[in-house]
Amino acid sequence: MGDEMVERFLEDGFVKLEGAFPPRVAEDCARLLWRETGYDPDDPGTWKDPVYRVGGMAQGPFAAAANSPTLHGAFDLLVGERRWEPRYSLGTFPLRFPHEEEPDDAGWHIEGSYLPEGAALWHANLRSRERALLMLFLFTEVTEDDAPTRIRAGSHLDVPPVLAPYGEEGASFVELGPRVDAASAHRPLAYATGRPGDVYLCHPFLVHAAQPHHGTRPRFMAQPPLYPAVPCELEPADGNYSAVELAIRRGLGRKG
Repeated sequence: MGDEMVERFLEDGFVKLEGAFPPRVAEDCARLLWRETGYDPDDPGTWKDPVYRVGGMAQGPFAAAANSPTLHGAFDLLVGERRWEPRYSLGTFPLRFPHEEEPDDAGWHIEGSYLPEGAALWHANLRSRERALLMLFLFTEVTEDDAPTRIRAGSHLDVPPVLAPYGEEGASFVELGPRVDAASAHRPLAYATGRPGDVYLCHPFLVHAAQPHHGTRPRFMAQPPLYPAVPCELEPADGNYSAVELAIRRGLGRKG
């Protein structure tokens, strides 16, 4: 499955790992997230907002979810052995609830990964500074009716030419949003659906977006970064590229 996973990642910009961590762990995580919201799982009348954001969670179930053998093996394949930092917490949980109000965060974008000194907005650059992967951890069942993350398959190849003119400094995700949206508008649409315990591993430059939730079941998901242990190198001396680096080179029209 190694070669097949890498090829899918290079072509689509993401891979879905079904059952990447046990469903019982997902259930424990969901229970802890419900506690953070203060909402009643059995009373939709208490679900006050379309999106409830939870910060970093480091309890045991979250550490277990992030450190399964399946995930570690996939990190090695896509980022490279000893080139990523283990996670013992998961952070940034956009918990989405069925709601009449429209969310204000549903635009197409790539994630920012670092905050330059004096800047107010997170930035991204061509070498994907401080981000090896974008990860989507599912803690509840997510169908197309449950506000799954929208993904433009293959859009990671459209982003490097957008980022290249900004150099090492990069640009904020807000400035980049309209540019990556326009560059990737021709790409086919996919949805991050699945069951509790599934994980999507995405290239840092994958263009994606939230959407309003008009279903009936809340969607609990985490979208943490995988941090790199070493910087991304687009011209390594040994010519040994990771899948993440090779995809950036392909987007720039370089061989590798």
